[in-house]
Amino acid sequence: MKKKLLKILGVIALILITNTLTAVSLIYGYSNSQVSSAIKIKYLEDFVKKNYLYEVKDEDLEVGKLKGIVAALNDPYSEYYTKEEYQELMEMTTGKFFGIGVVITRGEDNLITVISPIKGSPADKAGIKAKDKIIKVEGVEYTGEDINEATKIMKGEKGTEVTITIYRPDTAKTKEITLIRDEISVETIISDKLGEIGYIGITGFDENTAEDFNEALDKLLSQKIKSLIIDLRGNPGGIVDSAAEICDRILPEGMIVYAENREKKRVFEFKSDEKHLNIPLAVLVNEGSASASEIVAGAIRDYKAGTIIGQKTFGKGIVQTAKMFPSGDGIKLTTSEYFTPKGENIHKKGIKPDIEVKLPDDIEGMGIEYKDTDTQLQKAIEVLKEKS
Repeated sequence: MKKKLLKILGVIALILITNTLTAVSLIYGYSNSQVSSAIKIKYLEDFVKKNYLYEVKDEDLEVGKLKGIVAALNDPYSEYYTKEEYQELMEMTTGKFFGIGVVITRGEDNLITVISPIKGSPADKAGIKAKDKIIKVEGVEYTGEDINEATKIMKGEKGTEVTITIYRPDTAKTKEITLIRDEISVETIISDKLGEIGYIGITGFDENTAEDFNEALDKLLSQKIKSLIIDLRGNPGGIVDSAAEICDRILPEGMIVYAENREKKRVFEFKSDEKHLNIPLAVLVNEGSASASEIVAGAIRDYKAGTIIGQKTFGKGIVQTAKMFPSGDGIKLTTSEYFTPKGENIHKKGIKPDIEVKLPDDIEGMGIEYKDTDTQLQKAIEVLKEKS
């Protein structure tokens, strides 16, 4: 009798739950699966609060739920940010900060992956390279899911030490490196002159990069340069508009880049006018050249407006949209993929240079100040002298 009563109660409970789901669905317009999922989340949250060994903060659970939604996409370039984290994200394009100077992402292997060290930063001087994996910070292991926590530890006061452990996939070796934190400035244009050859290094694309590039180019042209080197090595990308504006100065009339969303609808495009640079051009790239820098290299390649020299680029052919919510937190979400003028998407493929040149293993740095050992720069000079 007791067992029969329990069975009856169980059936009644099931009917009540089913009716509740149906009622909620009808009233609020949700599907049964959506309501069921919401109930499951609430049950899980209550279960964790009641049974977890340690104290649980409601705020941490809320942040975890929001981060979990984006993490479920399994996209290393999409992420939910708390208010503090979103402010730090904006620093990368608008200001200065203190740290080791490395641009990182959550890799597809769920490891913290270096896109590029910032030129002249402690990370750059220590020899950290694109595609290195940061597996420990101060002796604590971190994965791609912990990238924001690891970033906070790597940042700090100028002159203080931080120790990181990197894994280099091409050698399958790990290395512990102690770095001295320094001020990381977002100055993105470096210009100089090598005889009759102009040199402009672009370390990233922020709000002022295109204007600074045009000023540097105008100055070099007034000094009667006969050819130009644009150095995109170690450039992790940045603002697409800035990269497109630089292409507009260089290229003849036509398409620079366009992007499509998941419905294959074109969401933006940039075109150049008929005014263009009319001197021989060489573009330096390496595996640290990513995203917006690949837009520049890809457009120049497609128009045959210059010679691409160096090593294959990183291969990031997707675009993220950053959105801040009213509460100050926000999201960076992959919303489209971009295509070169000839319609190629370079995501996970990169851009192969016209002339492949590797740097010596023992090289101390790249650029004008290292011209005696920078074999890629030397090749660019050689090519331009032949064309001038």
